[in-house]
Amino acid sequence: MEETEFIWMDGKLVKWKDAKIHVLTHTLHYGAGVFEGIRFYKTDKGPAVFRLKEHIDRMYKSADCIKMKIPFSKEDFIKAVIETVKKNKIDAGYIRPICFFGYGKMGLNPEGAPVNCSIAVWPWGKYLGEDAVKVKTSGYIRLHPKSTHADAKITGHYVNSILASIEAKDAGYNEALLLNAEGYIEEGPGENFYIVKDGKIITPPLGNILPGITRKSVMQIAKDEGIEVIEKNIKLKDVYNADEAFFTGTAAEVSAIESVDDKKIGKKAPGPITTKLRDLFMEIVHGKNKKYESWLSYC
Repeated sequence: MEETEFIWMDGKLVKWKDAKIHVLTHTLHYGAGVFEGIRFYKTDKGPAVFRLKEHIDRMYKSADCIKMKIPFSKEDFIKAVIETVKKNKIDAGYIRPICFFGYGKMGLNPEGAPVNCSIAVWPWGKYLGEDAVKVKTSGYIRLHPKSTHADAKITGHYVNSILASIEAKDAGYNEALLLNAEGYIEEGPGENFYIVKDGKIITPPLGNILPGITRKSVMQIAKDEGIEVIEKNIKLKDVYNADEAFFTGTAAEVSAIESVDDKKIGKKAPGPITTKLRDLFMEIVHGKNKKYESWLSYC
């Protein structure tokens, strides 16, 4: 990881090396924190954060799921993100806001623990790289919706993703694909998932997946381009017979999938629809498409 100069912590900018917490921080032990992954991009008008308000809205919604009261307004948090980007003087990169139960209380119930917040930014390239990826179906299932708030971005949930990711990479694949208890596809460890069949995009429905900001954006772009988007349950056999497959996410952006379980998807990855969506998305985030200007917050 490439260090930057400042991290915002509880209302103040501190030096990167001084951004520390106590070893008895509640969330470190029990996993009840919430976070976001946001990108900002170089544009002709300076750095631009992609869909900042939507990300902060989602973080506060996730906090509500664990009864966490963030001690800053959404407006103040948005200002703090922009301030942190400006202060670090980099053109493009990744933003990690996180809110967590801090030091002062142990035991499973976090009531009485302080809520601490921080924002870090750093340069970070495309998470899955530029080439189409090889994917393996995970032996771990996605968190069950009756076991947690599965659609919230809660820190502890990502142990599930870590296990799936390690499993896939140890087996020689770039990424994993998680199913639910009924055998339907949910998502990747950190990405939403799609197939393309007969010119239509098909993606798992909301409910037990992360309601991705990039997912929402790419679906809107596709619809604006006259491409039909269908949200429905997907079986592995549907993936193996698809014309194209791809992931989306803040870190991954739009990433083509070459194969799933060693079965090649379509004739060539990326396919034409994946390529079109990827190129349009990158045009938008770099401020080259005025139609989607409202998705950018300039710093």
